[in-house]
Amino acid sequence: MARTYDPDAETHLPAGLYIVATPIGNLGDLTPRAADILRRCNLIACEDSRVTGKLLHHLKIDAKMVRYNDHSKPQDRAVLLQKMRDQAIALVSDAGTPLISDPGYKLVKDARGAGIAVTTLPGPSAVISALTLSGLPTDRFMFAGFLPSKPAARARELESMKMLHATLVFYESGPRLSACLEQMAEVLGDREAAISREISKKFEETVTGKLSVLSAQYKNAPPKGEIVVTVAPPLEDNKVTDPKIIAAALVEAMQNMSTSKAAGEVARKYGADRKQLYSQALTLKND
Repeated sequence: MARTYDPDAETHLPAGLYIVATPIGNLGDLTPRAADILRRCNLIACEDSRVTGKLLHHLKIDAKMVRYNDHSKPQDRAVLLQKMRDQAIALVSDAGTPLISDPGYKLVKDARGAGIAVTTLPGPSAVISALTLSGLPTDRFMFAGFLPSKPAARARELESMKMLHATLVFYESGPRLSACLEQMAEVLGDREAAISREISKKFEETVTGKLSVLSAQYKNAPPKGEIVVTVAPPLEDNKVTDPKIIAAALVEAMQNMSTSKAAGEVARKYGADRKQLYSQALTLKND
């Protein structure tokens, strides 16, 4: 179901679910429409009432809040759905657009399944903001959220994205950033990347460069604040099909590294099949 929003049409909002994007830093980024919805809704479902409470205090809004986050149970969702049948319920996250890297999609899915009207209010998003700051291609991108913390699991995730011809966007924490960037360079190749942090806040900054260079830069100086990592898509130039060029690169790589690592390095550099190169490297080594 869809509806046309008219703030002057009535004092009380029609019943249903309102997805409200909130500021990711600068409180001035909240839209007038979002403020109006928060002011007139019957209940606000939020991740943390302390965080949302600060925003409501700034807006001078006295509203009822209920927690809805990763730890909410199906019965919590059922209670909200029942309320939506005759009340206006706003859904917010701690910052940015709800449903982006949070469990809100389940609430929207169930609301639609129950025939409840759902309205979204566009607004701030760290993912989109970081893309616009990166200087990397924006015509096609993939948001992958937080990568696993353990290296092996993280490598598997990155491996699955290696040949995806799109700009990759991740969330990351300061203490893990350097190791994550180093592993990205190993698995994806040493691509151009951008590190954006504290977007829209006083100390906002975006630093660009090769993954390896950025990893070294942050190794002994982990950055603070909310961090978004944007990584360039693979270069078409890396797709070399001439077997002589690939074989020569493999021989050169084997002079400085193990057989397995040499095969992996050349595979990443030229977009070749790693298993086939490893077999070729073993043959060269035996010869």
